[in-house]
Amino acid sequence: MMDWTDRHCRYLHRQLTSHALLFTEMVTSAALVHGDAERLLGYDDSEHPVAVQLGGSDPLELAEAVRICDRFGYDEINLNVGCPSDRVQSGKFGACLMAEPGLVAQCLMAMAEATDIPVTVKCRIGIDDQDSEADLDRFVDAVLPTGIEALYVHARKAWLKGLSPKENRDIPPLDYDRVYRLKQRLGDFPVMINGGIKSLEECEMHLKQTDGVMLGRAAYHDPIILAVADAKVFGEDRAPKTLDDIQAAMTAYSEIELSKGTRLNQITRHMLGLANGLPGARRFRQILSVEACKPGAGPEVIAAAFAQINEAAGAVRVA
Repeated sequence: MMDWTDRHCRYLHRQLTSHALLFTEMVTSAALVHGDAERLLGYDDSEHPVAVQLGGSDPLELAEAVRICDRFGYDEINLNVGCPSDRVQSGKFGACLMAEPGLVAQCLMAMAEATDIPVTVKCRIGIDDQDSEADLDRFVDAVLPTGIEALYVHARKAWLKGLSPKENRDIPPLDYDRVYRLKQRLGDFPVMINGGIKSLEECEMHLKQTDGVMLGRAAYHDPIILAVADAKVFGEDRAPKTLDDIQAAMTAYSEIELSKGTRLNQITRHMLGLANGLPGARRFRQILSVEACKPGAGPEVIAAAFAQINEAAGAVRVA
């Protein structure tokens, strides 16, 4: 998710789950080829397994971007053909490319030829007036022979004319059954489902029909649900991380990042949902969102925020 799942966000999420595949923000091929690759692609080794998500529509440029990504050691390279934002459309990438499956196929072939890393695609079930059955099948049949290794399908159409990106996350109806039918048609080919999934219980339901589930806003706004993902989804027999574990990890991480010039609020802005539903959560969010923005803010701000949760929990136990 652009402007959300940066490296600080991914570091936090990796503290909660050891096995889930993490995705970068979408990075355009043009930005990689002509810009600062280290700034755009750098990450902490602890983030593995991690996939880089690219946006673009020029096969040669995407191939060059893939070769750059190769140097950073990502576990997967994903082409985004699902983002509906105006900025993406104006650059002729994202969901608008679903209208050009032949061009997408050319891009994917160039990407696959440029790397030994798995190349995958994220798409919608359709755009605008496309028929979600015939046109999705036509798109998928065009891209499957290119060497891609998995397909991530957002179970909503994207309306590129008339709806904002925010509206495209809510107004077009979800059609999970369409993704299920696609999976049945493709047999053993890996199909992951995405869109409007809010809990691990829902994930378990979808996993009966698909090979994987992609969580976006649910994992961002309520990241603590990832703490039990390793046990519930991946079958790991180990106690989930506690808030004390997360505090220790993020404090140590912030100390290292601050020494490199990172501002504390760049890290803490991703932590606001950690205490959702707990006593003291409101004050926890206030401290992380306000105090962390002040000049000179350091790891003590994180300690102060978590102290609110511990104090509120103690008060509840005493009461």
